[in-house]
Amino acid sequence: MTLILLGAPGAGKGTQAEVISDRYNIPTISTGNIIRAALKNGTEMGLKAKAYIEKGELIHDDVVIGIIKERLAESDCDGGFILDGFPRTIPQAKALDDMGIAIDAALSIEVSDSEIVKRMSGRRVCEKCGASYHMDHRKPAVEGVCDVCKGKLVIRKDDEPETVLNRLKIYHESTEPLKDYYKAQDKLLTVEGQDDVKDTTALVLKALSEI
Repeated sequence: MTLILLGAPGAGKGTQAEVISDRYNIPTISTGNIIRAALKNGTEMGLKAKAYIEKGELIHDDVVIGIIKERLAESDCDGGFILDGFPRTIPQAKALDDMGIAIDAALSIEVSDSEIVKRMSGRRVCEKCGASYHMDHRKPAVEGVCDVCKGKLVIRKDDEPETVLNRLKIYHESTEPLKDYYKAQDKLLTVEGQDDVKDTTALVLKALSEI
């Protein structure tokens, strides 16, 4: 199975990617992870990416696409893969098509903006040990204090409502159009994200079983 995961930041794609990877025994290709690996391994595309990073510039699409192509050529992708974080734009999706990469489905996990803001702004992280909590689903025994090491719980910058709303704006402008792109190819699957992760997982696996 070859699958693209779509969904706004905070929609729970990472959790579902883990489940799908285990169920179908295929790797998850996360853009951030493979760029870091390419930099570490000093591949041709990794060195090109490094040049952009050192200049404080965004890595150009052709380099990102080259790194994706390098990764998909590895043997563990022979039986399929999950792309999480790529493509992010229509030009990237077209580049993927031009590579001759056949995609079985693009799975979009749908969660409202208001719910995503609620989910992410409720997160708390211990500044000492990194343990994570949520003010709705996994509260610490003492508010603001880590159960593990008694460190202070803080809201990460990425989880602040203003930051989340900005990331959602970028998603709606740049990435959400991919739903129509893959719908036109009759490859779009949509799943409504549920309050309970297990319920979302059940819907995801049901949708994939019908491909």
